Amino acid sequence: MIAVIGAGPAGLMAAEVLARAGNSVTVYDRMPSVGRKLLMAGRGGLNLTHSEPLETLLRRYGVGAARLAPAIGDFPPTALRAWAEELGQSLFIGSSGRVFPQAMKASPLLRAWLRRLGDLGVRLALRQRWTGFGGDDARSLLFEGHEPVAAAGVVLALGGASWPRLGSDGGWTSALQDRGIAVAALEPSNCGLNIDWTEMFRQRFAGTPLKAVAFQWQGQVSRGDAVITSYGIEGGAVYTLSSAIRAAGGAEGAVPVTLDLRPDMPEPVVAEKIARVRGSDSLSTGLRRVLSLAPAAINLLREVERVPPRHPTALAALVKAVPLRVTGTQGLDRAISSSGGVCWAEVDERFMLRRLPGVFVAGEMLDWDAPTGGYLLQASLATGAAAGHGMLDWLRTG
Repeated sequence: MIAVIGAGPAGLMAAEVLARAGNSVTVYDRMPSVGRKLLMAGRGGLNLTHSEPLETLLRRYGVGAARLAPAIGDFPPTALRAWAEELGQSLFIGSSGRVFPQAMKASPLLRAWLRRLGDLGVRLALRQRWTGFGGDDARSLLFEGHEPVAAAGVVLALGGASWPRLGSDGGWTSALQDRGIAVAALEPSNCGLNIDWTEMFRQRFAGTPLKAVAFQWQGQVSRGDAVITSYGIEGGAVYTLSSAIRAAGGAEGAVPVTLDLRPDMPEPVVAEKIARVRGSDSLSTGLRRVLSLAPAAINLLREVERVPPRHPTALAALVKAVPLRVTGTQGLDRAISSSGGVCWAEVDERFMLRRLPGVFVAGEMLDWDAPTGGYLLQASLATGAAAGHGMLDWLRTG
């Protein structure tokens, strides 16, 4: 029997690969049901992958790209899309290039996937928390409150540490470190930014979107939508920068970030439009009329800095670079994903731990990071498939 520990996307994909090859597979998970983070992702439409060219997509993984490239090359977005469609899920490509199921949720895909796994003979063992290895044998598995399990091979796919209430709490780190496996600290990634709003602004605008804006920090620009929250700001446009901002904040304190409320409009054009504000208009009415700024955006100008009264050049400069004082980032309990994990030096080209033959690692347990946009699920599924194929090769050749 082959044991897969972790019933998220990476673990289920590894189980599918192994079961298709005729192996007896049991998937263990500490939660009472499977795929909880996948279902959470489905609340936002379930962004499966991205349609951009493979070379461009791989660059999104930054320093992890080189190690992820073979796995994603073997299971690229085209293969992922074909796999989803084989499960009966019609897909579409959004205007941003992101790929979604027509159903815009995860539950139909997960149900179809579990039916397929059941047909392949995959067994689910739920409410079983893995606590480590028994004795010297890395394929003797310990589960809290259960007898040890002997496995012919093991795939670890326990996730990172984001949204721990959904199952991936990072508790596996000590079990691997006890075996001498180097694990980089798990840190929040793709998370919201903390900003100390005034109570009046917080009460009035928390939950209000900012559409088609751009955040800028140290030469990096991230465009998209964001949402004002009670603690600060969140959304796709800030998630791309959050890991680097978190690291900078930890070393230097508050981080200055600027927000461009009209990224498609050059500053001189913004100034020219502001100059057209009628004398009879209030400033709010004028900015809404000539720049189509929403009330939240206009009040954000007042929130962070004294607005220059009807001075087109100064006002335009503020609209194009609203200063935000970021005091930190949200923690792992609210992060979309986590960075850190099993260091790549511990893993061979088959995704097997060098110190523990027969034990493979996949998904967010590995030390890679990805922005939102389908990149997280793409790499999780691809590394799950790679770990499954790696084990098949190890079972054949040792």
